[in-house]
Amino acid sequence: MKAIGFAGFSGSGKTTLVERLIPALKMRGLRVSVVKHAHHSFDIDRPGKDTWRHREAGAFEVVVASDQRLALMREFEQPARLTVHQLIAELYEGVDWVLVEGFKDSDLQKIEVWRASSGNSARYRDDDFIVAIATDSPGSLPEPTLRAVLDLNDPEAVARWLVENGDRFEYKLEVFT
Repeated sequence: MKAIGFAGFSGSGKTTLVERLIPALKMRGLRVSVVKHAHHSFDIDRPGKDTWRHREAGAFEVVVASDQRLALMREFEQPARLTVHQLIAELYEGVDWVLVEGFKDSDLQKIEVWRASSGNSARYRDDDFIVAIATDSPGSLPEPTLRAVLDLNDPEAVARWLVENGDRFEYKLEVFT
């Protein structure tokens, strides 16, 4: 399994890039999973559905499955801050690539998604885990870098770079606590 993070400020284009990378990697015959950090309370369930009723009744975990998908919902009794490594460990072992969106402060290798037009500062100068910058304005980077500079608007080129450099993103699945 290979893993790469995507970090950047809100509105920089992380979700769009990840969304466009998935089919570019799948076209190469690769199985892709995504780990996404959510900043706010979120829910994938709907009031009135059986799974929602089970959670409301106090179930710690509810797994719902059909012949086409599986979903696991886990309720934490106390706020929990899971690491990116704990979440990757939850994934199916047969995946080729894990694309991680968010977790900008993790020790996972990352591609920074940066747009000069956003007015936000770039993180690559202060984060040794950023191995590349995906941008729509390479000439506006705040300072020169030896890191790869990728075209944010060309997900095929980003996918090609990931595959060509795949050995450096090999992720050893371990039990993290």
